[in-house]
Amino acid sequence: MVIRMRSTKSHTRNRRSHHALVGKNFVKCENCTELKKGHTVCLSCGFYRGMKVLDLVKKAEKKQKKAKTALAKS
Repeated sequence: MVIRMRSTKSHTRNRRSHHALVGKNFVKCENCTELKKGHTVCLSCGFYRGMKVLDLVKKAEKKQKKAKTALAKS
């Protein structure tokens, strides 16, 4: 099978001009001033837009309890 219309180099490069990788922008958390990704919950304090969303202490306790039960089973 023969290609009917060959894409020129400039047409191909114009199409691929949107394929560039962009870096992540980090912002400071208003509560704890740690760096975090924009529009996400802060992983160090659990706040998002001035409200507490995640209870990180409770989450850590749950993780430890799960690890203990996994060790006990094996």
